[in-house]
Amino acid sequence: MAITPAYTASATATGDGRAGHSRSSDGVLDLDLSVPKEMGGPGGAHTNPEQLFAAGYAACFHGALKAVARSRKIELTDTAITVDVGIGDNGQGGFGLVVAIEAELPSVDEATARDLLDAAHHVCPYSNATRGNIDVTLTLA
Repeated sequence: MAITPAYTASATATGDGRAGHSRSSDGVLDLDLSVPKEMGGPGGAHTNPEQLFAAGYAACFHGALKAVARSRKIELTDTAITVDVGIGDNGQGGFGLVVAIEAELPSVDEATARDLLDAAHHVCPYSNATRGNIDVTLTLA
């Protein structure tokens, strides 16, 4: 499958990897990174790759959800998507990720909400990129 990008983001990491610095090519994202305490680092006031992935996935999934609802002429109000990204030993000498997506869709009934959630998971680029590689669970708040 060939994809012609409508937009390409670019960022560079420098320093000591997870304890380094990341900056987007346009300078909008420009931040220090630190290793979480749970992974043996200092934690603190700096972000980490899992937080950045969670934020990106949440925003992308929320956009997909809204697009699916619009295409079905369903009005959504007061929605929120929370994405938890976990990292751990994959049992094969490396690390892996797990993702939990929780949707708040108070303006629709449960059956409609579940249908929209499944449809968004089908069209979201993050979901498509991770499908078969990362365990993703979908829940309603």
